Amino acid sequence: MTTLKQTTTPTRVPMTSLRKTALVAGAFYLLSFVSIPTLGLYSKVREPNYVTGPGPDTPVVIGGILEMIVALACIGTAVALYPVVRRQSELRALGFVGARVLEAATIVGCVVSLMSVVSLRRAGAAPDTEVAARALVAFHDWIFLLGQGFIPAVNALLIGTLLYQSRLVPRALPVLGLIGAPLLVISVIGTLFDLWAQTSAISAVLTLPIAVWELSLGVYLVTKGFKPSPITNTEPRP
Repeated sequence: MTTLKQTTTPTRVPMTSLRKTALVAGAFYLLSFVSIPTLGLYSKVREPNYVTGPGPDTPVVIGGILEMIVALACIGTAVALYPVVRRQSELRALGFVGARVLEAATIVGCVVSLMSVVSLRRAGAAPDTEVAARALVAFHDWIFLLGQGFIPAVNALLIGTLLYQSRLVPRALPVLGLIGAPLLVISVIGTLFDLWAQTSAISAVLTLPIAVWELSLGVYLVTKGFKPSPITNTEPRP
């Protein structure tokens, strides 16, 4: 006599819309780190006589593409998180979206300035256009300093307070962002007053918390999603 064993296949739990939102937002946060190599990719454009000198433009172009990806990721994080965090405070959620879009605009401005230098080089510019190239590089540096200094601090304060109050993520994460925001501002102010260089060790230490905050938030949202929170069952509050 033979007996048949019944095998049951485990049923997959469908992903909720809230989990999908967290996954998308976290992925965008992680995607914003693809621009890390640009420090090396842009090194040639800062060299004297870059416009008239030899060598390929490919590294600068690749750096520009990576920064455009970051600009889109900035907007993506805001668009993904807005429907959820607006239930805690619609005003601050809108402020976060606006600040994130402004940050993306400054990144695009940085890319356009360096791509203009590449255009001068490809056009076979005369030696006297080096002055224009230097001005475009300086324009990039100032936009980067201000746009990637003050605006991310505002972003951290807005989304940090929203996540802290709503308890959508462990409170240690937004606390890290709230600590990193003023440190980032101090780093920018120090560079503005020529107390240290933007690429100095002091600047790196001061900007590290904000970078760790965004990376940690991205990893948590991708791997864990949102924690249970009262705001997921409430109407938006002003």
